[in-house]
Amino acid sequence: MNIIITGASSGVGFEATLELILSGKHKVIALARSKDKLERLLEIAHGLNPDAEIFALAFDIVHDDYAGLQQFISSNFDNRVDVLINNAGVLINKPFSKLLEMDFVEMLQSNFIGHVRMIQNVVHLMPKGSHILNIGSMGGFQGSAKFAGLAAYSASKAALHNLTECLAFELAEQEIKVNCLALGSAQTEMLEKAFPGYQSPVLAFEMGKYIADFSITGHHFFNGKILPVAVSTP
Repeated sequence: MNIIITGASSGVGFEATLELILSGKHKVIALARSKDKLERLLEIAHGLNPDAEIFALAFDIVHDDYAGLQQFISSNFDNRVDVLINNAGVLINKPFSKLLEMDFVEMLQSNFIGHVRMIQNVVHLMPKGSHILNIGSMGGFQGSAKFAGLAAYSASKAALHNLTECLAFELAEQEIKVNCLALGSAQTEMLEKAFPGYQSPVLAFEMGKYIADFSITGHHFFNGKILPVAVSTP
């Protein structure tokens, strides 16, 4: 399979990328903003699998030129994308009374609009039977526990969840499946920023493996679903 994953340079995205290349069955385009972290990813990936077909590109899904990304995909994937994993995201932890309007803009751009742009620029390359997997959060999952300081982040993730349901219906005729994993806690830098000092019962590599496995097989069983993946919340 030809797989694109955003936010691949750290956390669960980093671990999911490594899991995808371990089998040797997939080609992976790894996108992230940090060139240095992507170089580290490539070094580790090729250490695990010297024959890994992994292609890394420093790319900002909000601000960068998608024409360059299109060319990169064309040269490495022959214009076919089987799986798109929208994992990139950022977090602001700030009391609601201190949140600025630009904080909400930043959250929506990074956690929602950037994924909209990715999908719009990639979906025409996706054949029947392909899978778009959005990585959401229990913070944006209806009915779940909510926490002070995460209003802007959680609202942006709720928007991504709703987009998942809308796109699953709209892309049904093209036979492209769309799902979202609403993640609970996993031991990452983002978790530490949201809940300083908290130790998750789930390690980053465990959540990364789950994401990788679901991206390959989940659409055979689900479509248009926002699935909670949480042992604990946080």
